[in-house]
Amino acid sequence: MLKQKQKKKDDNPLHTEYGIISNSIYILRKIRQYYPLLLLFMSVGIIANSMMQYLWSFIGKFVIDIVQTQANTPEKEIRPLLYLVTVTTLIELVCMLLNTISGNKIWYNMINVRMHVITERVDKSLSMNYQMLEQPKILDMHQKASTATGGNDNGVEGLMHSIHDFGIQLMLMLVTVIAVAALDLRLILILAALSVLQFLFFRYTVKKDRKKVWDKLAPTWRKINYMNQLTQNFSYAKDIHLFHMKHWLTGKHHDILMEKQEKMLYSRNLWIYNSIFAHGISMLSQACVYGILIFCVIDKDMSIGNFTLFLGLSTTFSSALTQFLNSMGSFKERSMQVDDFRSFMDLKTEDAPDCIPVPKAEKYTFEFKDVSFQYEGSEGYALKHLNLTFEAGKKLAVVGLNGAGKTTFIKLLLRLYDVTEGMILLNGTDIRKFKRDEYYKLFSPVFQNVEIFAFPMSENVSMKRPDDTDRSLAETCLIQAGMKEKLDSLPEGADTQLLKILHDNGIDLSGGEKQKLALARALYKDAPVIVLDEPTAALDALAEYNLYMNFNDMIGNKSAIYISHRLSSTRFCDSIAMFKDGEMIEYGTHDELLNAGGAYAEMFEIQAQYYKDEEVVNVG
Repeated sequence: MLKQKQKKKDDNPLHTEYGIISNSIYILRKIRQYYPLLLLFMSVGIIANSMMQYLWSFIGKFVIDIVQTQANTPEKEIRPLLYLVTVTTLIELVCMLLNTISGNKIWYNMINVRMHVITERVDKSLSMNYQMLEQPKILDMHQKASTATGGNDNGVEGLMHSIHDFGIQLMLMLVTVIAVAALDLRLILILAALSVLQFLFFRYTVKKDRKKVWDKLAPTWRKINYMNQLTQNFSYAKDIHLFHMKHWLTGKHHDILMEKQEKMLYSRNLWIYNSIFAHGISMLSQACVYGILIFCVIDKDMSIGNFTLFLGLSTTFSSALTQFLNSMGSFKERSMQVDDFRSFMDLKTEDAPDCIPVPKAEKYTFEFKDVSFQYEGSEGYALKHLNLTFEAGKKLAVVGLNGAGKTTFIKLLLRLYDVTEGMILLNGTDIRKFKRDEYYKLFSPVFQNVEIFAFPMSENVSMKRPDDTDRSLAETCLIQAGMKEKLDSLPEGADTQLLKILHDNGIDLSGGEKQKLALARALYKDAPVIVLDEPTAALDALAEYNLYMNFNDMIGNKSAIYISHRLSSTRFCDSIAMFKDGEMIEYGTHDELLNAGGAYAEMFEIQAQYYKDEEVVNVG
């Protein structure tokens, strides 16, 4: 439990157990980093809260002793009693004031620290490599890290509360154990034994709850989040209504919720049994305390004042020890959640220390050398032994049927994935040696699925903050991409908010308008290499050809890669790579491949009969 860093024996080798001490130090450092005064408020709260709990146990004894003494004195003197009550009340008021102030500061600023930690988690998730985002074990780790920062009692903030409560219980125990031990050490031992017994059962419950419920719920939470998104995202609404998916989706959602409900019910039953056991131990503890104190009154002539004092201290000690041990269980549980958070934050997403900047060059040439790639969990290779050189300033068309390996080729070129075998060279250097963020700057990609963000249209083009967005350039790029008519119809032009998620006056775009917006993004970024990964798949062959030709004129002498499973837009490219079953089976110009009479020529002839425009057939 107290070892600093151990690999956990579970299904996820990326998970690490740090232990309670290490996690407590980690949390205290986070507090010091984001709100150092919180440590002071916690210390004041510990002292004030502890004094309030055992102060009246001592005062009660002194009050009874004074009353008994005055009862046996002919001249009744009330001033000692008044002094005692007045001083005690003032001390109590000061403690209450300090406890209230510190409690409010602690509550608010623990949330404040957690918000900063959530920002760290979000920043980490946004900096993760694309390849990691498709791995279920990484998604589960992210879900657990979200849970660890998702509430006042969970993980990060929960451990802050545990540290604070631990300090209060520890101080109470130190005061009360010394006093009660002076009465009868055996009473301390009995109370301690009963508290340990209750703690062991509590710890057993925590471990079983964690193993049988919460560890198993991570995939279920992910399913619930997906279904919530699916049923609330407007983009799915048309399909849901037109295909009458309501009952199917609600049934699916219900089944997933039943998975959660079954585990939550099991968890609730575990804690009911723990509560019954705890109450039984409490009753037994009280019986032992009263039994020993009554024996002391009868056999050792204990005064009523001392009886009251030791009864209060014994009860306080028993309660503090039980809470202390139980808090160790919740301490451990919250520490395990902090393990989840830290394990996620430990994922290596940064560049290796020896990565170098991408050198400035007038031209960039890419070379695939015997490149193969296999998706994690897949038995076969998505791309096999690819050798291809893409020269600077050239236009390359990558064609083939769906599943041929075209998109995988693009993901490797963009370094969204790293190759499984072989290497990709940029001007003779392995791209894995470059800083990833700088390498991304070489590309202006346009993907088949165009994502729109709830920002103004100009920022959707620039993909930058408002202060960093050149609004005039964004508007120019939109016009070049064919959006002039749309802009003219909007009162706010390029400042129009998109989507209604954040703004009631936001608008949505049609499929074709989204594609044009994506082209405008590529123009705005002005990167050396343009990549179009089937952004026109929903268009007919003629519309696709016209769009590609217009865009080809816009980008001028830049390098460009056009991905398509259709062959209507390949002739204007300098070379064509034909993919099939993860392999490049043909490479050459349009005329060369037609004359070769291979797979490209065969596919072209099959598709040509559907082209309505004669010119499209001729240019291919």
